Amino acid sequence: MTASTDPSSAPASGPTAPAPAGMGEPGPPVAVAGTGEPGPPGVGAGGGIWGAAHRALSVGMVAVIFVIAFEATAIGTAMPVAARELDGIGLYAFGFSAYFTTSLFGMVLAGQWSDRDGPLRPLAVGIAAFAGGLVVAGTATTMWAFVIGRAVQGFGGGLVIVALYVVVSRAYDERLRPAIMAAFAAGWVVPSIVGPLAAGTVTETVGWRWVFLGIPALVVLPLAVALPAIRRTASGPVDPTAPRVALDRRRIRLALGISLGAGLLQYAAQDLRWISLLPGLAGVALLVPAVLGLLPRGTYLARRGLPSVVLLRGLAAGAFIAAESFVPLMLVTQRGLSPTLAGLSLAAGGLTWALGSWVQSQGRTEPYRERLMVFGMVLVALAIAAAPTVLIDSVPVWTPAVAWGVGCFGMGLVIGSTSVLLLQLSAPEEAGANSAALQISDALANVVLLAAGGAAFAALGGGAVGAVHDATASAAAGGASASHPAAFVAVFLPMAAVALAGAWVATRLHAPAPTDPARTTAVPSVKSAAG
Repeated sequence: MTASTDPSSAPASGPTAPAPAGMGEPGPPVAVAGTGEPGPPGVGAGGGIWGAAHRALSVGMVAVIFVIAFEATAIGTAMPVAARELDGIGLYAFGFSAYFTTSLFGMVLAGQWSDRDGPLRPLAVGIAAFAGGLVVAGTATTMWAFVIGRAVQGFGGGLVIVALYVVVSRAYDERLRPAIMAAFAAGWVVPSIVGPLAAGTVTETVGWRWVFLGIPALVVLPLAVALPAIRRTASGPVDPTAPRVALDRRRIRLALGISLGAGLLQYAAQDLRWISLLPGLAGVALLVPAVLGLLPRGTYLARRGLPSVVLLRGLAAGAFIAAESFVPLMLVTQRGLSPTLAGLSLAAGGLTWALGSWVQSQGRTEPYRERLMVFGMVLVALAIAAAPTVLIDSVPVWTPAVAWGVGCFGMGLVIGSTSVLLLQLSAPEEAGANSAALQISDALANVVLLAAGGAAFAALGGGAVGAVHDATASAAAGGASASHPAAFVAVFLPMAAVALAGAWVATRLHAPAPTDPARTTAVPSVKSAAG
């Protein structure tokens, strides 16, 4: 979820996850730069990410990641109650998709803004919009007002994620980037475990609104720590003497197109009537030219180098998140677990994700990064394929928890590495645009694969979105099955196939040698693709 590097180092730009995504903590030893030997925590060029030169910046940015992670894990717990009280179960999915669609626009805008003026302003505006959206959602009296709040929040989140990656590309030496990416991953560990429990307690005791209204207060401290450090180390354009370039209006229009198209596609996938083909086709018509204009040329051909890095990020994140969204529902409706226990089945994944990210950050693993990423994608595919075996009554109910721990370890290897490779393959002046491309690939794959999975689920008897809450409640009370098992299989197995495709793409991440004349076309940047 962020990126930055020292201007004197190699090409820069980059990000990782999610989602969510992750990176290292001060605890595990980070290899001493250039030796491959472990040293004290964070040791590396310039004293490491926790050394005096980077301490304030690292602490501030990891704190921002912590707040974003807490929001991501807590909001999902409060959403069903919020939608029910606002009489908006029919719009439940839009509470999620509104965030993703507007974040796509925010990512593109942040990439251009950061390249032109530096990441400080988009980061500040993004955090303000993120907090403001939470306030709007928390005070909403109708479901549409709630959705608007989530849309404002998503726009801010898109600005923040890309701006943070640009900070990494500017403020950290290339050898330190794997460590700061690992620190980001570690910032997800506690929220992934505590977030659902805390949100559930708050929702049941004082109401769902305070889950939304309480999070903005957590933003103050990270801002106070991070912004002054960013102003000192990564503010302003890469070359202050160069003429100030205007924003690319064509790319802004494409960003609007990709956001609107993603929203239409998500809507069509939830309404399985023939009339829904119209918004679906309109969404595709908007998405295709926008995607081709915003991602590096050759991305969907898996061209070696930067295009394959961007493609892999989307395949990994999209397949994993689309499958993960159905794990709690499967455990509740098919095996009778309570919603709390079903949610906790995913909690261990935060730890294994951070572990995988820490492994990829070690200096001694650098020569094997591509192999680690192939291995990681195979683990993700196996985890997704293993999860629905719990539909067989004789399979232990804890099987998905174990499978997801393995899958999250693979995601930690892959997501952190895509961020590192993107930084290596991007010129400093293209850090923002390429970071935005990586995040667009991530978010767009989430929207498209969630839409595809949801459509398959509904077509095979999974039920309408509006029935999910009632199904969950009845299953928790009596263990009754509200959805046919085949509907879940239709989600998980295709996502496992997507992850396997990602394992192949992971073999194509290294660009040709600089002496190869084909390099200029094999590793096109987003800007060159647009030109």
